[in-house]
Formats: sequence, C-alpha cells, structure tokens
Amino acid sequence: MSKIILFTGGSRSGKSTRAEEYAARLSDQVLYLATAEAGDDEMRARIAIHQARRPSSWTSREEPLAVATALADVAPGTVVLLECLSLLVNNLLFAHESDPAPTIAEAVAAILRVSHERDLTLIIVTSEVGLGTVPMSPIGRLYRDLLGSANQQVAAAATAVYLVVCGIPLELKALEAAYAQSTA
Repeated sequence: MSKIILFTGGSRSGKSTRAEEYAARLSDQVLYLATAEAGDDEMRARIAIHQARRPSSWTSREEPLAVATALADVAPGTVVLLECLSLLVNNLLFAHESDPAPTIAEAVAAILRVSHERDLTLIIVTSEVGLGTVPMSPIGRLYRDLLGSANQQVAAAATAVYLVVCGIPLELKALEAAYAQSTA
C-alpha cells in the first residue's frame, strides 16, 4: 500500500536528516531522488554533505524536473526519498516562467498519482516558506505562493506530515486528528 510522508520545516531545521532517518528505518535499499542542481561551488559543497551522510546501500538519482517520469521507472514497493519539493518547484517555476502554476500543480499531482500506482513509500522533503516575511520581489512572492500550494497538495495526500523545528519533528496529522476530536 503506497504511503506519502512529508517532512517540512524552515532552513536548517533538520528536516532532511529526519527524513533520511525515517527512510533508513523502513529499508536499507532507498532511492534518493535529488532535485538540486550544482550551479556553484557552495551548492556543490551542500550536495556533497548530503551525499556523504547517505548509506552506501542507497541509490541516488538526480532529476531536477521530471520527477513523476523518474518514479514511473521505480520498482513497486520501493522506498523513495524526494529531496526536495522546494527545489523542484523552483526549477519548474524558472522552466515555465510564463505560466508556472498549472505546470507545478500538474507535476505534483503526477508525482502523487505515480507513487500510488507504483505502490511506493514516498518520503518528501520541502521547505515551509510561509512563516517568514513577505518577499520583496514579485518572483519571490510567486515562488512562496506556488510552494505553499504544492506543500498543501502533498500534505492533503500524505499519510503523515512532520513539521521539524530545531531538529524535533512534530507529527501534524495526529495533532489535526486530536483537534478534530476535541472540537466534535
């Protein structure tokens, strides 16, 4: 049975580490699907840190845009760690600047659909960008809005949603259920 697990939080909150730990508990054979592109030395160094802490038994694949297509090739039942939705939305925004919203919504829907069809356990890491100040530039505001919509789309389909703050994960779906029960 397919599962979607979402890890979100601010920059340097520990969400990636917690998602990696979660994946490692499920399987020693994980597909790490990376959306980052190494455009400069600093980004190459960040990618190297992520690569160094992954178990050697994990397989890595870089896919900055066509994540659903990459997932369609994955064996049923595989545990996949998608790192990260934030960069995928960024990549799609700049690849389709004239009208990115439908493209991003369709890409996220395709990821969720293929994950279900392939019976995957898909662990998705994303950034929560809605807690900060309003970006100064129009493109910054558009990115925040598009990522917020994509995060909500994934969270609605997720089995579990973890908000990571200071390295501590809070499971939001359980809190949501408890709240609904207390107000019923």
